[in-house]
Parts: sequence; structure tokens; C-alpha cells
Amino acid sequence: MIHKIAVIGAGNVGATAAQRAAEKELADVVLIDILEGVPQGKGLDLMEARPVEKHDAKIQGANDYEPAAGSDVVIITAGIPRKPGMSRDDLLTTNARIVKTVVKNIARVAPETILILVSNPLDAMCHVAMEASGFPRERVIGMAGVLDSARFRYFIAEELNVSVESTHAFVLGGHGDTMVPLPRYSTVAGIPITELMSPERIEALVARTRNGGAEIVALLKTGSAFYAPASSAVEMAEAILKDKKKILPCAVSLQGEYGLHDLFIGVPVKLGKGGVEEVIEIKLTEEEKAALLKSAAAVQGLVDDLARLEY
Repeated sequence: MIHKIAVIGAGNVGATAAQRAAEKELADVVLIDILEGVPQGKGLDLMEARPVEKHDAKIQGANDYEPAAGSDVVIITAGIPRKPGMSRDDLLTTNARIVKTVVKNIARVAPETILILVSNPLDAMCHVAMEASGFPRERVIGMAGVLDSARFRYFIAEELNVSVESTHAFVLGGHGDTMVPLPRYSTVAGIPITELMSPERIEALVARTRNGGAEIVALLKTGSAFYAPASSAVEMAEAILKDKKKILPCAVSLQGEYGLHDLFIGVPVKLGKGGVEEVIEIKLTEEEKAALLKSAAAVQGLVDDLARLEY
């Protein structure tokens, strides 16, 4: 294969991302995890599936970072979920330490790579990654809006009984309760959904989108979503590796766009071989602007918490 993708974290999200990338033959994949034997075992299992799935991408498992040398894209899924009795600060501190360690190692072996962050709390982890790597904003990207928009698109398709391929949706802001789905910019075959369903049904779908991750956690009981997050990260990697110039909603460090500075917020961006090649500013209503600023304030709160924590 011409390209290489490193996936850090061999849990459900990471292993599924490795599988998706390999089966698309986007790149050879290195799956890295600190648990001895786990990435090697999952890598071997995926390699043994190659004859059935009919692809020749190589998947290598490792416990160190040297095999990631020269990676074009690195997808970071490492981190822990929030456990009973764990405060938000505990989760923030633990995952910030993990992401900082991961990114410093990646920057050492693959200094020209592009980082795609999946670890939570996502927007805050993007700040950690940018600081730890020293990379420009074009090469540190958070996977949030792609996942949130995919959920919104699915709900729209189900509501209207149409193919998901006919749907398009935009979700801006932070990855969490304050995300900002934009019905005006969400369409079916180019027709805004505001013309296809009632305001009450749209609001119900918006609420379900905001609660999308929690809905799955409630059903699983002992885990969280991983198929859709993995697919979303790989869609971003594909846009970069194939230089597709694809417009996707991603978390990027804003430098004046939307009136925000030095804050990772989900907005539409053009993804190509350079990573974020353009931040696209769309016109927002006063209500949408207020919602985006509220979301930005929530992200700023996490960043402020990071500043006072020892990690």
C-alpha cells in the first residue's frame, strides 16, 4: 500500500477504525496499544480476514510507537470512559495525560503526520494534542461533527423514509449537549428539511441527535458507541489520503472565524492532503449564533479546567 495509517488505542473504536481503513484499502494500518498482545492479536485476526474480505492492506499490531514512523494519518482513540464515582476533572486529567503521552510519541516518529482526535472529551483533547505536538492547526483535527451529522442524517432518513444517501446535514459546535444541529442547512436531495417536516418533528430529531451517544450508552449498559465513531474517523482519513477536498464538519482551532479565537469548535472544513485546507464560514441566524457561542463557552470551560489541572 502507498499510505500508512496508525491507530492509537486497540479498543472497540480503534480496532473498528483499523478494520474499516484496511477493508477500504486506504492504507496499511498499524494498531498500537499499551496492552501487550491485544493489538497484535486483533491485527492478526484482521489479517486472517483478508482472504475473505478480498483486500491486501496489511494490519500490524504493536505496543511501541516505532512502527508508526512515516504515518500519513494518525487516528487517536486512546483514553478511558468515565467510570462510576469519577468526576469530570478526573476524566479530563487522566485522558489529557494519555493523549499528551501518545501525541509526543507520535510527533517524535511521524513529525509530518495529520492527527485525527477521537478521544473524549474531544474538544479539550484537541487542545492537548495541538500543544503536545506543536503541529499547526491544519494537522490537528477533531472527529465530532462527522459523527453527529451522520446521526442526524440517519434520523432524517428514517423520519422521511428515504435513503441516507439522499440526506445531508450539518452539526456545528462542541461535541456534547451544546452541539448545534442546523436544520436550514440539512437537506434531502437538496430540499431543506424545514420544507419536509414540521418544526416539532425537526426539534425532536435535533434533540435525539444531541442525545445520540447517551442513547447508545443507555442501551449497551457497559460501553459506548464505536461503529459510527470509527466510520466517521475513517471518512476523514479517506478525504485526506485521497485529497478529496471534501467538506465535512470537524473540530478545528478557530483563528477569528465565527468570531472565535484559539478554540477547537466543530465547523465545516475542506479536507485534503494538507489536512484542513479551508475553514468555511456559513451565515448563521442570530439564534444559531447564540447557540454556537453557548457551545463555545462550554468548550472554553473545559479548556480552562485543563489549564488548572496537573497533567
